Amino acid sequence: MTMTSSPALDGERADLIAELAEARGALIRTVVGLSDEQIAERPTVSALCLGGLVKHVTSTEEGWLNFVVDGPSAMSFDLPEGVTWEDFAAGTAHTYPQWAIDRQTDFQVLPGETLAGILARYEEVAARTEKLVAGLPDLSVTHPLPDVPWNEPGAVRSARRVLIHVIAETAQHAGHADILREAIDGHTAT
Repeated sequence: MTMTSSPALDGERADLIAELAEARGALIRTVVGLSDEQIAERPTVSALCLGGLVKHVTSTEEGWLNFVVDGPSAMSFDLPEGVTWEDFAAGTAHTYPQWAIDRQTDFQVLPGETLAGILARYEEVAARTEKLVAGLPDLSVTHPLPDVPWNEPGAVRSARRVLIHVIAETAQHAGHADILREAIDGHTAT
């Protein structure tokens, strides 16, 4: 994935986008040269696979950048009728919300998905992120976080902090991916 920096970016935005591009590059290098079958392998005791990690990071970046634009309404964590957060956390919910199901399938390579398709989607999201960051009037603009158990009540996030979170999430999963790649064929991305 190649990203070109917009000349309109100020120093801080250029630095954030460059750091995100480096983290993305580290993740993408873990899948270079693999087949569609190999990106779906789960070579460790975890349920993680390389294609699923790329899909998850793509979805995470897209979701957080939607939050930057639309605020908490972009991150719906509604529970089905009659399901409590306690049921959800304990795994005893009678029905699971679509957002939770989608999150689980983000970590999987589904039938018909290919490495080329997964990477193309990631590149689309990356290009949108760069365009959005370049067009933001101020990286300090904040939105309240959704009211869910894992967020501190009343917490807010700035666009800047969202970008830092996306960078950290991408880098963390690039490390996971490097371990998976080494378990598949002995190669590492670093």
